[in-house]
Amino acid sequence: MEPTHVDLLWRSLPLLLKGAALSLQILLFAGALSLCLGGVVGVLTCQRLKYPGIAFLLEGVAFVLRAVPFYVQLLIAYFVLPDVLNVQIEAFTASVIALALCSSGYSAQVVRCGINSIAKEQWEAADTLGYSTFKTLRYVIFPQMIRNILPALTNEFDSLLKSTAILASIGLLELTRMGMNIISREMDPVTIYLEVAAFYILISGAINLFSKWLERRLRYVNS
Repeated sequence: MEPTHVDLLWRSLPLLLKGAALSLQILLFAGALSLCLGGVVGVLTCQRLKYPGIAFLLEGVAFVLRAVPFYVQLLIAYFVLPDVLNVQIEAFTASVIALALCSSGYSAQVVRCGINSIAKEQWEAADTLGYSTFKTLRYVIFPQMIRNILPALTNEFDSLLKSTAILASIGLLELTRMGMNIISREMDPVTIYLEVAAFYILISGAINLFSKWLERRLRYVNS
């Protein structure tokens, strides 16, 4: 008797869970690195703090990272960098680097616009109270900025999640690649691809739920 679609779903579930775990791991590493890099660039290029020479250079780098497609950046990280640097770069490391760099160009814009959206009176009031630039950012600007840019950052994390599917092109056994391997064995693309899509929906839903919870939390803390 031929296996039913439900049987196939259950049999493929452990492998797809393994692929989803790898996708999520890459997403977390790349997202954290993107926020760090984008945050630094965003702060150094905001209207209040930017130095013309440094800001011009950083904005140029961020523009290049946004202009070059992620797939091209992935190929450069996986094939070009090892040849140029004469080092061995694993697929996981190359994936995190490419995702983080590509995303950091967008994160920098989000952070910069978030800081610029804060009224200049906030800076002036902090300066009047004797706050240093670091303390002004830490206690006055960042709490307001994070609340304002949270929806945009959530969208960026959603985009990162979708971009992990491209990692299948370098053989990384993330969620999409794992689904493709199962299909080559089971010859049932409809069932497996729908299951893969369901996994992406669940992960994206979790990201958005966490974002809404954090938004309510920040509203409560800052109220």
